[in-house]
Amino acid sequence: MLPTNDNTVLLLSDKTVFYGKSIGYKGQAAGEVCFNTGMTGYQEIFTDPSYSGQLMLMTNVHIGNYGCHTQEKESSKIQINGLICRNFSNHFSRLSTDLSLEEYLTLNKIVVIYDVDTRALVHHVRNKGAMNAIISNDGTDVEILKKQLASVPDMLGLELASRVSTTAFYDYGNIDSNINLAVIDYGIKTSILKQLALRDFNIRVFPAKTTYQEIEKWNPHAFFLSNGPGDPSSMDYAKELSVKILESEKPTFGICLGHQILGLSMGIDSHKMFQGHRGSNHPVKNLLTGRGEITAQNHGFSLKMEDLEKRKSDVILTHINLNDKSVEGIMHKTKPVFSVQYHPEAGPGPHDSRYLFNRFSDLINKVYGFSKQEILAKHE
Repeated sequence: MLPTNDNTVLLLSDKTVFYGKSIGYKGQAAGEVCFNTGMTGYQEIFTDPSYSGQLMLMTNVHIGNYGCHTQEKESSKIQINGLICRNFSNHFSRLSTDLSLEEYLTLNKIVVIYDVDTRALVHHVRNKGAMNAIISNDGTDVEILKKQLASVPDMLGLELASRVSTTAFYDYGNIDSNINLAVIDYGIKTSILKQLALRDFNIRVFPAKTTYQEIEKWNPHAFFLSNGPGDPSSMDYAKELSVKILESEKPTFGICLGHQILGLSMGIDSHKMFQGHRGSNHPVKNLLTGRGEITAQNHGFSLKMEDLEKRKSDVILTHINLNDKSVEGIMHKTKPVFSVQYHPEAGPGPHDSRYLFNRFSDLINKVYGFSKQEILAKHE
């Protein structure tokens, strides 16, 4: 039997109130409500830096039923501000589990509300659009919570990447490789670094606000722009770096926020989506091959299709979302640069799109003429 606090409140910015129970850490948590449709992978979701500043609403009914494992973290800590779910379980199925989810959430001081009608809540935010909310299990009056919620900043215009980025560069992968890959950390997931390391790169991960001149001192052969949280249009420093990277004409790959930053530097604006894409079951079509992919996604902003249409002379649409026809991938016509909106590393899955890391490796091989065997030495 879970110890519970039956007086837990979830207040939305449109004044809608849901009531539930809570466990673990006592307090308040506020942020934008977003829902994830994945059936598994809750630990990877909670530790993904791209979810910084958000309240995670899980659509899968049972959360916590396989515990938490050290190897399944996407960063050093839980990144979500708070958790909303239906059934919370402390009974986990794996013998290898390090902690129960309750222990893990409490350790990270995450406020939880469960026993909520999540189907009704998802239906509400799906129809009304993304909005802020606050969770409270400390007995604060709803009228006071309304005043507190009014001061929570909207995601539109919010710069978060520099808050979750590394504060100093660090090395990863094969330091003896003949390929130096500069990774710009806007909130990078561990799964992405693992996939890049499998391609035998010498990786150096740089803080979000590192200048192009500082990175060039390391003599990189290629660049990678990572995923991350917040509004890309608020990141002038990232756009400035991306413009320099494009001018260098070195092989470049961007994922999610990195994809949006590349788009901005090519003259394609971004916009806040009415409801973002989050989960591990989103269908995407590769327009270059005609094949469909089931993808993992986590974004609330997207590049504007109408702006991309205006840049047809130098930018190609490579992937499109089959649900809402939004931009999912682009490539430059004359420069060795491409990016995707979704997450091809997909921890824990699906793995339909991991070929993109091979494509990046092949692109570097083509530009520099390195031995293909050297570059692809550690492919799965």
